[in-house]
Amino acid sequence: MANTTTFSVRMDSDIKKQCESLYSELGINLTTAINVFLRQSLRVGGFPFDVRLDQPNKETIAAMLEAEQIAHDTSIKRYSDVEEALRELKR
Repeated sequence: MANTTTFSVRMDSDIKKQCESLYSELGINLTTAINVFLRQSLRVGGFPFDVRLDQPNKETIAAMLEAEQIAHDTSIKRYSDVEEALRELKR
């Protein structure tokens, strides 16, 4: 038998329940799922999935820059409310 150890992890109880339910449907328990995660971490030399800050793609960044330019462009027509803008669109 492999040399095993026990460790404690503090986690949100709702997350634990949801994961137990998910892994139960996959036919494994939470302990097995954690062991799979740890073994995969060793196999790939880090997290077995991307861990990164969400950053907007190039198209979104371009749209954000365009919106910023429009917001500061005094030559752009402004509307006091949605109804006024809709009336202008219907012309």
